[in-house]
Amino acid sequence: MKLLHIAPAIAGLLLLLNGCGDSAADTRAADTKAIKDIETQWNADFKAKDVDKLDAHYTADAVLMSPGAPAASTDDARKALIKAITADPAGSLSFQATSVEVSKSGDIAATRGTYTMTMTDPSTKKAINDHGSYVTVYKKQADGSWKAFSDINVSDVPPQAAPVATKTKKAPAKKKRR
Repeated sequence: MKLLHIAPAIAGLLLLLNGCGDSAADTRAADTKAIKDIETQWNADFKAKDVDKLDAHYTADAVLMSPGAPAASTDDARKALIKAITADPAGSLSFQATSVEVSKSGDIAATRGTYTMTMTDPSTKKAINDHGSYVTVYKKQADGSWKAFSDINVSDVPPQAAPVATKTKKAPAKKKRR
């Protein structure tokens, strides 16, 4: 008889636990679209060379890693790197995601894609073209917006070879007299 009373209690508990499980709606499709829209706007902000709008795409603790520059892990360092890119008269950047992945929990997302960039070579003062790949990791903010907290790009262009230093002959060392 006791079993008859326990079985409904267990069934009720299982239903309650099942209902408390993953009750959040799957928003990955909407989040994927939001991130694609963000990257479209980000490209427009680069075209406009708007430093403040570009910096606003990052969280306060974001890290921006770009070839030839130290990792920019503070707000000031990120802004300085962004200013350097946007201040270059030949400077341009465009990127296109080939993959957008949003976590099932809906709080983290990542994009992978390709970029093209033009900048002025500091030594030759000529425009150089770069292209490569990137990964950007996003965090969903408390207000539901997405911001990048890890952004890295890797150039496909091999680094230029350093100029070969010419050897100079050293004068023979003088012998000490005793």
